[in-house]
Amino acid sequence: MLDYTREDWATRAAALRLRNQAFIDGKFVDAASGRTFDSINPATGAILTSVSECDAADVDRAVGVARRAFEDGRWSRMAPGDRKAVMLKLADLIRANLEEMALLDSLDMGKLVSDAVTVDAPGSAHFFQWYAEAIDKIYDEVAPTGPGDLALVKRVPLGVVGAVTPWNFPLDMATWKGAAALAAGNSVVLKPAEQSPLSALRLAELASEAGVPDGVFNVVPGYGATAGKALGLHMDVDCLAFTGSTGIGKMFMQYSGQSNLKQVWPETGGKSPNLIFADCEDLEAAADMAAFGIFFNQGEVCSANSRIYVERSIAQEFTDKMIARAQGMQPGDPLDPASKMGAIVSERQLDGIMGFVEAGKKTATLAEGGNRVTVDGKGCFVQPTVFSDVAHNDPLAKDEIFGPVVSIIPFDSEAEAVAMANDSIYGLAASVWTDNLNRAHRVAENLFAGTVSVNTMDALSAQTPFGGMKQSGFGRDLSLHSFDKYTALKTTWIKYKV
Repeated sequence: MLDYTREDWATRAAALRLRNQAFIDGKFVDAASGRTFDSINPATGAILTSVSECDAADVDRAVGVARRAFEDGRWSRMAPGDRKAVMLKLADLIRANLEEMALLDSLDMGKLVSDAVTVDAPGSAHFFQWYAEAIDKIYDEVAPTGPGDLALVKRVPLGVVGAVTPWNFPLDMATWKGAAALAAGNSVVLKPAEQSPLSALRLAELASEAGVPDGVFNVVPGYGATAGKALGLHMDVDCLAFTGSTGIGKMFMQYSGQSNLKQVWPETGGKSPNLIFADCEDLEAAADMAAFGIFFNQGEVCSANSRIYVERSIAQEFTDKMIARAQGMQPGDPLDPASKMGAIVSERQLDGIMGFVEAGKKTATLAEGGNRVTVDGKGCFVQPTVFSDVAHNDPLAKDEIFGPVVSIIPFDSEAEAVAMANDSIYGLAASVWTDNLNRAHRVAENLFAGTVSVNTMDALSAQTPFGGMKQSGFGRDLSLHSFDKYTALKTTWIKYKV
């Protein structure tokens, strides 16, 4: 696959069989209303397929079968080793269908197929395998008690988990929620973003093939205002895991209060700072990773390092390096391995990005990019864009743009840099570049963010939790800590004669 040409990928894309119905109780079904919505390739504007538009009736059906599956124990009470074997098989099936899964995400939301096939799809398989391996390695507890008492503390599944996932990493976000929830023994109802539902539907089919019992993993494509809201308000959903905007995350919190007080775990917006100090000895590496941190996936990343604070003595030098890297990362056909950036997910998203760019031209210096472009006369593409001389309180530096737009802001002292970095409603991620060990520790401790990467960018793994602070939400994906979202602690206290 790594040596495929644009023509190779296009041929394989044309041969795909797209799953476009809801997946409920182990089979594909139409929405109860019979309505559909179009899945559009943002790189070409072509309609890929028409997808079942689920609403409250379909969500209710999916939750009902998920509840029955949970209560009869077909998955929730399956032996840990058996549940592990099923999830390991699912990981193997994802690997066996790697190019298909990569193509689905590339066609559906515009990401580079070269990234999808080397990062996203293998990552999905890895995370399913990792959580599978954790199933039979997590022990319950025995509390310290006196004679005649035995207190057992068990971690038990919650029941039905609703998951609402975003369009920027369709397969991986479905995996981050689904793998941990399934490993814990829950049933899942997944509502993928309407812009990118195709890989989630194929994932459900692969899960069934792997041996996940009917009713345990269900997918209800549809719009957030109908299917998403219905999931948030449903009285028989025990937990709702969400990744998306801060505004929608707040709505899910409200839905919980209006319904059954279900747990809600939001992972929401970000405006991650990147602090570049003059004592960074490898400014080339810092510029390379800064470009990666904002231009990867077209900047459509919640943790994208979109505001760069640079010590004033190196600000112009660093800006020049960012301009050069932006010039070398122009967008192209997502199926072309030579392309450095793909398409923006939709016209609506592109319009929002261009609104920030046009406003920014009046308040800051447009150093590079800033134009909408097409590829072969079509598609939603924008140049990688660099603004310099940005004021710290400019919307460019405050608001989540969710596109390949970066602001460079000079600073004069460490204290000033940390204060500006923390002066945000968000707290998802941050990066620090310095070769002063004391500064690295000190600044990392003082930054208010869920993950601080030092001399690297946006570091994550299955072993470490991912999530934020403040209005970036409080949900945590990845690592063993994610089991905290999908389980409850249950104490059984036994009195016996001594």
